[in-house]
Amino acid sequence: MSTSVIPPRLFATAAEWETLARRFEAAELSREEWTHEAHIAMAAWYLVRHEPDEALSLVRAGIQRINATHGPSPSGRGYHETLTRLYMTLVRRALARRTLRRPLLDAVNGVVAELTDRDIPLQYYSPARLFSAEARTVWLPPDIRALP
Repeated sequence: MSTSVIPPRLFATAAEWETLARRFEAAELSREEWTHEAHIAMAAWYLVRHEPDEALSLVRAGIQRINATHGPSPSGRGYHETLTRLYMTLVRRALARRTLRRPLLDAVNGVVAELTDRDIPLQYYSPARLFSAEARTVWLPPDIRALP
């Protein structure tokens, strides 16, 4: 008898995803709730509702609003333009591969599961370039491998 592995799901219902989005827009998420997975989920939220450039602007503004609400990060890190744009591209591509074959919520959960590895950016960027002050403030194209 074979068993299948079910990928982890971040959201049990579409209402949970929508609640996260509304709380994101209102900058009501705590530091503990504002996880990497929540970032990915918000990228997906805006990408399924807006054109890519508008989605990027909305995500950027929302992240900056959340960061302002939380005050200085304990790690000293804050908004990162290159990482935001990189993940917006990766989420858009991952959604495009899934949405024609699955219900939207399943697609979103699959995208979140696919992109949870925080080392993914290092497939495209050297640490020196990715973690530079310049990469935090402006988009820098990858220096290791082009985006798909």
